Amino acid sequence: MSEVTDKIRIDVWSDIACPWCYIGKRNLETGLAATAADENAPEVEVTFHSFELSPDTPVDFDGDELDFLAGHKGMPRERVQEMLTNVTGVAANAGLEYRFDLLQHTNTVKAHELLHFAKAEGRQAEMAERLMSAYFTEGRHVGRVDDLVALAAEVGLDADAARGALESDRHLADVRADQAQAQAYGIQGVPFFVIDGTYGVSGAQPPEAFAQIARQVWSERQA
Repeated sequence: MSEVTDKIRIDVWSDIACPWCYIGKRNLETGLAATAADENAPEVEVTFHSFELSPDTPVDFDGDELDFLAGHKGMPRERVQEMLTNVTGVAANAGLEYRFDLLQHTNTVKAHELLHFAKAEGRQAEMAERLMSAYFTEGRHVGRVDDLVALAAEVGLDADAARGALESDRHLADVRADQAQAQAYGIQGVPFFVIDGTYGVSGAQPPEAFAQIARQVWSERQA
């Protein structure tokens, strides 16, 4: 059997404020973990890319998630509550405890800039997990520079360097480049997974689906 040295690339377009994106992220991790025991386990490198679902959202939104979704989608609050209850249950099945009662809705562009800073420092995976956990399960604010710097420090990034990157908009061009690439791919919703630049997978698929495609691509590599 020939040795495969290149890792499978999985590029993930997502938004910090997308509940299905955190579920998709966790399902991807669970699926890949299931392949780790394979005799010839796939080697995978995951990179997160920026997608803003609601770029016009203010940093400090006045209201809760019900207010935002009812206004943004023009839906009755009762229907929005049903949606949130449903996604909370799906999240629980993925091992995530969503707290929409604590969630502070905000603009996510600075969080995306921080993800690019973390990527340059080799800590993107940790930063993505910290941001999503902070937002969906802890009620932390992820739109203001001070709050983002604190979260960056929690994953071992230099606080002053993170602040400098955020205050200078150093990585805003990287965010816009991700968004342009998403547009070029025709991505209209997230999460969206691009495997080796070839296969597109839309939505928070179950762990088994991610395990299957990783094994399939890894096998094709050796054919």
